[in-house]
Amino acid sequence: MSIVTRFADRLSQMLAFVGAIGVVLMMIHVCADIVARLFTGASLPATVEIVSYYYMVLVAFLPLAWVERNNGMISVELIEFMMSPSMMKLSDAIVAMLGSCIYLVMAYATLITAMKNFDTGTFVVALQTKIITWPGYFLPPAGFALAGLIMAVRFLQIVSGSRNATGESPA
Repeated sequence: MSIVTRFADRLSQMLAFVGAIGVVLMMIHVCADIVARLFTGASLPATVEIVSYYYMVLVAFLPLAWVERNNGMISVELIEFMMSPSMMKLSDAIVAMLGSCIYLVMAYATLITAMKNFDTGTFVVALQTKIITWPGYFLPPAGFALAGLIMAVRFLQIVSGSRNATGESPA
């Protein structure tokens, strides 16, 4: 189990790093566009399209696994204080299993869209320049699939008793 856990940790950290690189690249690109407009009066070609179809999608979807791994998602604990430890463990396992299934269904659904866009060679035209957009459609399925993998690892950890839902070792 520790090999799977280490793999999930490394993978989620790598994806968070790629997301951070995406933020930096987006910042540089937008700043370069502003500087170009300021000094030349003309914008860099397709800045809006590249930011919308690549950077924003990269920043939003790839770090999902890292957020899940660090329990950064919003949670509402309405009745948890009334649950026994065994009921909390069952609840946490069900949430992890359902979360994994939902992420994987979303990965499949977005993969279908990505494949359709790949097959048709989806692009947009900006200032008489053809900008290929189909590669950006593969980022959501990757992010959802990896977040689903992290949730599946969490489920296995809860069921095996090696960790609780928050990722802490049991006392």
